[in-house]
Amino acid sequence: MSNLTTPASVQKLQTALHDKAKESPSFRFYALYDKVYRKDVLAFAYACCKANGGAAGVDNQTFEDIETYGEERWLDELAQELKNRTYQPLPVRRVYIPKPDGKQRPLGVPAIRDRTAEMAAVLVLEPIFEADLPLEQYAYRRDRSALDAVRHVHKLINTGHGEIVDADLSSYFDTLPHSELLKSVARRVVDGAMLHLIKMWLEAPVEETDERGNKRRSTRNRDEGRGSPQGSPISPLLSNLYMRRFVLGWKKLGHERRLKAYIVNYADDLVICCRDKAADALVTMRGMMTKLKLTVNETKTRVCKLPEEKFDFLGYRFGRCYSPKTGRAYLGSTPSKKRVQRVCEAISQETGRNRTLLAQETVITTLNRIMIGWANYFCLGPVSPAYRAVERHARKRLRQWLCAKHKLRGQASKQFSITTLHQVLGLVELTTRTSSLPWAKSWNFLREPDARDAPVRFDEREQETEPCQTGLRRALRKQRLRMPPGDYRYCACSRLH
Repeated sequence: MSNLTTPASVQKLQTALHDKAKESPSFRFYALYDKVYRKDVLAFAYACCKANGGAAGVDNQTFEDIETYGEERWLDELAQELKNRTYQPLPVRRVYIPKPDGKQRPLGVPAIRDRTAEMAAVLVLEPIFEADLPLEQYAYRRDRSALDAVRHVHKLINTGHGEIVDADLSSYFDTLPHSELLKSVARRVVDGAMLHLIKMWLEAPVEETDERGNKRRSTRNRDEGRGSPQGSPISPLLSNLYMRRFVLGWKKLGHERRLKAYIVNYADDLVICCRDKAADALVTMRGMMTKLKLTVNETKTRVCKLPEEKFDFLGYRFGRCYSPKTGRAYLGSTPSKKRVQRVCEAISQETGRNRTLLAQETVITTLNRIMIGWANYFCLGPVSPAYRAVERHARKRLRQWLCAKHKLRGQASKQFSITTLHQVLGLVELTTRTSSLPWAKSWNFLREPDARDAPVRFDEREQETEPCQTGLRRALRKQRLRMPPGDYRYCACSRLH
């Protein structure tokens, strides 16, 4: 969702729904549909969709077209359709975006009217289900992020959970079973009109355009009873809701306690951090996913044993790291090689010879935006080597682009020195950012290595042994924080030394 300020009336509605859901875990909401077409809810939903941008759907209607037609008039007509129960979603336009492995990821682009209606439903439903989602789930939630999930994994691997189930689900969004998913919604929502609305979105046809420009429509979602278009506003909420079944089942069936195995989940990315029974956890996870009608990607799912092996999660590589000052080993995280290569490819694309007609300031501004955005996410662990690699590549490519633009011959490094590139032309210096990175401020009793060198330390006495669980909870109470799931009785990091 965008960073727009929520109107007071919408916020009041969301607070009331969330408070009721929180205080009554078994309460089922029965009058929600009329909230979806409320004028203030629809208007804010449209504003969110507009702020997020995006292409037109199958009707080719753009936000500019709606402004020309009249936003208020357009919203009134949509509200009337929803109120009269005559609303029918249009087919979803399918496009493909490249994946890092060379494959293509299908993305659904609903029409703006459908995106607005879905966002309005999200504004109403999200506060209810947010009260039910477990701490292990980090995706698409307010005040939780991918970096929080990375910190959680870092915490677990440094407290003895050295065997990791690195799980991968095949086409998670495309295989969500409609019947079971709607049961998960109906556990809290008994408003028939709302359930019917969600079902229509799930079963909407998909329209594709082939290389020759021919359009083809498919009703696979309706025929097979599975799949939610990845890219529609309601898909993140539904995907979290269905993954909740697995996370809660894992705990209620006793697998977490029996195997000492703790889940960290972000959308369809999943790791299970175990003390010593990762093989059993993998078998158990496979069985549960089969019952949930989800498919485990066997080629990418594996057991990783630290510190001998490493694994990737949310763009970070976890494993053995070494302090450049002391040479001591510790378990930490660094930006993965794939993510470094990806940002370098983006820099190369923006500094190609086909862009020499662009203004110098435009290209440097674009490079800065790419590099700063990348560094804002990759700010945990010893990031300096990755920062230096990206910075060197950016300088090299910018020099080549400047020489090509101004038709200069000779050695590029002499033509444009490091000082010229950074201090005169304004290219950002990533390596100067490491001194001010926010190292796990919420977990200050476990100091992660700073961006340049220091090894992990586990308590205020600078000892490498983790405080007992009682002491840890006491420290958390002082900071008014909730401890993420895990068994923190000892730290296995000492085995590295």
